[in-house]
Amino acid sequence: MKLDRLIASHQAMGRQAAHLAIAARRVRVNGVIVTDGHHPVDRFTRVELDESVLQAPERALYLMLHKPVGILSATKDDQHPTVLDLIDDPDKHTLHIAGRLDRGTSGLVLLTNDGRWSKQLMTAEQKVPKVYLVETLDPVAPEAVEAFARGFYFHTEDITTLPAELVLLGGNQARLTLHEGRYHQVKRMFHRVGNRVVKLHRESIGALALPADLPAGAWRMLTPGEILAAAEDA
Repeated sequence: MKLDRLIASHQAMGRQAAHLAIAARRVRVNGVIVTDGHHPVDRFTRVELDESVLQAPERALYLMLHKPVGILSATKDDQHPTVLDLIDDPDKHTLHIAGRLDRGTSGLVLLTNDGRWSKQLMTAEQKVPKVYLVETLDPVAPEAVEAFARGFYFHTEDITTLPAELVLLGGNQARLTLHEGRYHQVKRMFHRVGNRVVKLHRESIGALALPADLPAGAWRMLTPGEILAAAEDA
């Protein structure tokens, strides 16, 4: 929303009167005088007119969680525990998930109530890299590296997967970097090279990596630097 529209709607003064108030330096946004009526504001923005608070900011939340196997990437479920059940915060009901994981997959999950931030990370157009540690039933064949780089055609969706980087770690382990998130994509890709995924763990999303000291089931708030780095990476 633009600043002039917010002021006009809150004060019922109309857009012209809102522009005059802004030009007269009567409006502060997050404590700073703003004279541009097109200045963007959202529900996390504090807006004041003279001595009156027109909009008190909502609390913006940005979390990372180490999802264990068996937990659903959902905010509500009647049968199974969800990632939201692991979070102890009074405003957790406002959160949504930025990048889900299958119930049988562990690793990094991001949660936020800032839709613009999560959209930057998760839309296919942004091609934010997601890194997975994969364990397979059989040893990963060297030929799989080139196959993953070429991409696989999925007839159900009528798409070809984007080039993916597969690094062999020896034996039955590999590290896979994707730039998209199709349904059961990792399992389907390994099935195409005659193998089966038995363990899958997401290590990072863009600039955000799961810390080694964050145990399964634990969560923490992102730092301001991490929030900014994730947005810049997208």
